[in-house]
Amino acid sequence: MKYNYLEFKMAVGREKPENIVNSKASCPFCNYDDSEEILASDQDILLIKNKYQVLKGANQLLVIEGKECLIDIPDYTLEHMQRVIRFAIKHWMAMMDSKEYDTVIFFKNHGPLSGGTMRHPHMQIIGIKNPDLAMCNMYDIEQFEGIKLATKNSVTMNLSTRPRVGFNELNIIMKDMADIDYFAEFIQQGVDFILNKYNSKCNSYNLFFYYINNVVYVKIIPRYATSPLFIGYNIELVPDDLEKTAEKFKRSYNY
Repeated sequence: MKYNYLEFKMAVGREKPENIVNSKASCPFCNYDDSEEILASDQDILLIKNKYQVLKGANQLLVIEGKECLIDIPDYTLEHMQRVIRFAIKHWMAMMDSKEYDTVIFFKNHGPLSGGTMRHPHMQIIGIKNPDLAMCNMYDIEQFEGIKLATKNSVTMNLSTRPRVGFNELNIIMKDMADIDYFAEFIQQGVDFILNKYNSKCNSYNLFFYYINNVVYVKIIPRYATSPLFIGYNIELVPDDLEKTAEKFKRSYNY
């Protein structure tokens, strides 16, 4: 097996604030200081430079999804959700097009088991200057296969039959950027399903975005304590009731 290794700056990491577990800690994103460096904006959606550059050889940016702190994707109006995704993908693509980085990754953490540290809804775009990192080691194209849930124009959502970590993961695939609003709508429905309609209680998830051969993919992964079979042996557990989960999703959103 091949892996990607990236150096983490421990001294910087120790300085990072955290308010997911420590809910009484102040939030630096609620009233972001206009005098600080804002790289781009769309009303209350901001692109800023991460103050805590913990990854060696990387430029870490944050997309602040709005001013509200204690809400998340299912709570947004569809129009706001579409603006967030259009804004974030625009700047992700721009970072890739700059050719300044060997790899550019784009993801979102939410909840205490997601690996994130800040409750305020945000996404991360990270440009990495490290030729030893290989995008081909960051995914397996089979992990985007699944039971079809919905299709609108060039956008398809499915329930993964080959999950990346295990259990129920949702994939959304967009082949034409003109359909980005449908892409955003499917992401919102997928996150809502994971947090509010899923069979087992879930309060954490990740979004992972990929750009492969001019196609945009996002994988929505509900987060729990990770299975020891995956951690120790790279065994991804596949539920034996995927069809039931797919039908539940379709009923929930009238597909």
